[in-house]
Amino acid sequence: MNVFWFIPTHGDSRYLGVTTGGRAVTFNYLKQVAQAVDHLGYTGALLPTGRSCEDAWVTASSLIPVTSKMKFLVAVRPGIMSPSQAARMAATFDRFSEGRLLINVVTGGDPVELAGDGLHLSHRERYELTDEFLTIWRNLLENREADFTGKYLNVKGSKLLYPTVQQPYPPLYFGGSSEIGQEVAAKHVDVYLTWGEPPEKVKEKIDHVKKLASAQGRTVRFGIRLHVIVRETEDEAWDAANDLIRYVDDELIHASQKIFSRFDSVGQQRMTSLHNGSRDNLEISPNLWAGVGLVRGGAGTALVGSPEIVAERMKEYAELGIETFILSGYPHLEEAYRTAELLFPYLPLEQPDAPVSNVISPFGEIVANDALPKVLK
Repeated sequence: MNVFWFIPTHGDSRYLGVTTGGRAVTFNYLKQVAQAVDHLGYTGALLPTGRSCEDAWVTASSLIPVTSKMKFLVAVRPGIMSPSQAARMAATFDRFSEGRLLINVVTGGDPVELAGDGLHLSHRERYELTDEFLTIWRNLLENREADFTGKYLNVKGSKLLYPTVQQPYPPLYFGGSSEIGQEVAAKHVDVYLTWGEPPEKVKEKIDHVKKLASAQGRTVRFGIRLHVIVRETEDEAWDAANDLIRYVDDELIHASQKIFSRFDSVGQQRMTSLHNGSRDNLEISPNLWAGVGLVRGGAGTALVGSPEIVAERMKEYAELGIETFILSGYPHLEEAYRTAELLFPYLPLEQPDAPVSNVISPFGEIVANDALPKVLK
């Protein structure tokens, strides 16, 4: 497994929907989260994109010199940035980070926000544009030059003078639940992402994308985006889940769901259908909880439970073909530590690089200024 964390550039909190327990987005705080990711053995972290977030490229770039191992999953935005400019940005970042860039292709799902960025295309048209964008982007990074004339994009004599460290280019990640989105994924990307749906729904997606990719003569890997609420016991975990939404009332749920209803993202529609704006029956699959999606767009489900049970649920997804898990928890700094400390010992990590004890600094506090802490079996 590859386990990623999340850099909360749109804010962080102990509770959803209120300022109580909230934290401002500052460089120093994001640096703490990134350094925890770097230190604890996560493969890397996803940086979100959109008008509610600090810019992902600027943020990720600022975190390069304060980290050494973690990879940064950063978005390119077809229709908002040009493919040639995006290729140059990717090449520079990949070189300056010594090969630590991953690319998240985000087509966008909110027509109102996209109109604010000057993009006035239908859902299908945006994915057609994304197809053209990725054709140019991949060709430019692989061959260092590109010419392309399409329905939406026209590039003549584009050149890339500086190569990437990762060849032929940093891996492409992509999430799209519509048929056209999955067709674009099958044609171009390295890792297809899904939000946290019940295993049977995830299996349907994986099987379909595999079939589409095979028709293109390609193979695709798979990942999932989830929140996680892990505690030492099952009861503690469910108490923490309920505590996270303790201030979320019906008015806030209604207002949030009204905004989400304008999205033409099939993925967002699937997230909403898991709870339909109701607090009833939020455990939509064993240990898969849809409470986050009552007020949060995008990833709206969390795995909830003890380390043993959360690990078991993750392994069930892995058996379906999921290799990459992009996790998050509120607040992100403390939960990065809690997740690594409680959950990682139960996972077959590809990069089991958690900190190890040594003679000078053992795990835990010296007892009574004299004795080493006990190791619990």
